[in-house]
Amino acid sequence: MADPKGFLTTGREVAQTRPVGERVRDWNEVYVPGSLLPIISKQAGRCMDCGIPFCHNGCPLGNLIPEWNDYAYREDWAAASERLHATNNFPEFTGRLCPAPCESACVLGINQPAVTIKNVEVSIIDKAWDANDVTPQVPERLSGKTAAVIGSGPAGLAAAQQLTRAGHTVVVYERADRIGGLLRYGIPEFKMEKRHINRRIEQMRAEGTKFRTGIEIGRDLTSTDLRKRFDAVVIAAGATTARDLPVPGRELNGIHQAMEYLPLANKVVEGDFVAPPITAEGKHVVVIGGGDTGADCVGTAHRQGAASVTQLEIMPKPGEDRNAGQPWPTFPMLYKVTSAHEEGGERVYSVSTTHFEGDEDGNVQSLHLIEVEFVDGKLTQKPGTERSIPAQLVTLAMGFTGTDVENGLVAQFGLALDERGNIARDADFATNVDGVYVAGDAGRGQSLIVWAIAEGRSAARGVDRYLTGASSLPAPIRPTDRSMMV
Repeated sequence: MADPKGFLTTGREVAQTRPVGERVRDWNEVYVPGSLLPIISKQAGRCMDCGIPFCHNGCPLGNLIPEWNDYAYREDWAAASERLHATNNFPEFTGRLCPAPCESACVLGINQPAVTIKNVEVSIIDKAWDANDVTPQVPERLSGKTAAVIGSGPAGLAAAQQLTRAGHTVVVYERADRIGGLLRYGIPEFKMEKRHINRRIEQMRAEGTKFRTGIEIGRDLTSTDLRKRFDAVVIAAGATTARDLPVPGRELNGIHQAMEYLPLANKVVEGDFVAPPITAEGKHVVVIGGGDTGADCVGTAHRQGAASVTQLEIMPKPGEDRNAGQPWPTFPMLYKVTSAHEEGGERVYSVSTTHFEGDEDGNVQSLHLIEVEFVDGKLTQKPGTERSIPAQLVTLAMGFTGTDVENGLVAQFGLALDERGNIARDADFATNVDGVYVAGDAGRGQSLIVWAIAEGRSAARGVDRYLTGASSLPAPIRPTDRSMMV
């Protein structure tokens, strides 16, 4: 194990963030480069090497956390990288973007601050890239079988890499102009610089995976054409149908879904625009939705020079500690302050939007809200609490309701949907159509990046078995598995 007394002698330290006044003037990642390396070995030494490591259960990938903590403590970075990649295709993504259910399940977290698992993970993979330890894994022989992957988010990329390494010829189709899905255009640069995606894509290209951008299956290429070209198809198109807010004034200019707003900011960083077509500059911004996507909108608005930023959440403000209804090792709903929230703005809880008001030109100018509370388990408005706030740009970050059914993909394939509007699948991630599989949010519904990668890996095993009759690829989860939440 790592340091036998580490959890007794070493306190928890996390990555340092750059000063707010500095980081809101650029789009670089918020953390101080290199700030983890002086402390990360001791932080890894806090791992207790538990008899039953519940962090494994918290992570759907089944990451071998005590093992790579031990290697990181001993500064054997090559071995740590090997154990990290044994279960995770893209640890630089999860180490930056995952909310770390593994840390919520850490045994040390019962009565002390948990091990900084995410920080150890990202340190290992960054060291591996710097040392050129991340190399293409080209298959020794080709199977002669072909597979198409629809969607290049984390689920699609994981499935594609696994199938390519199994010897199949794999083509990834992406409707956007660049590979990466929501990793590319849904995650702001300050949370993950896109160079991390780019070098993984180059690794996958060197392994043999092919990529086709600007092609939307169902519109630009029919399902019939796709099935004629490939022996198997993996649908990893995500759950991209955004939840809307059908209140009076919704039609006003300046009210946008988060995924209309965020990609444009990323395209500025990519060099596609000098200034984004939708900008928060000089405007009073309201973000509706209190989750991570809402926080991404908050941080983006700060960097665009918003006059003010207000984030609204219909649910009550969470507590800072676990309550009795969310016991260890489940993933608790806690009040958290992201880097975007550190940068300013106001967070308002237990409120619901009633309507918007605009000017004579049809541009939104204000948002009217009312306080709400739960009465007998039902959300109820509190009379006399109505008020309005200025709003010249509103972003809706209220989550997603299911996969896109308007582009023809679902209908053309003849796919069955489950009761939640997701694409139905069996225990092998196979749909009702022979040779067609589904992975990620398209089959699970909106979820975390670790679940997407786990889905991609598991679906790849089902496809490999379909193509060859057997498979040695790992399948970390079943389609019915769910997070440890209550």
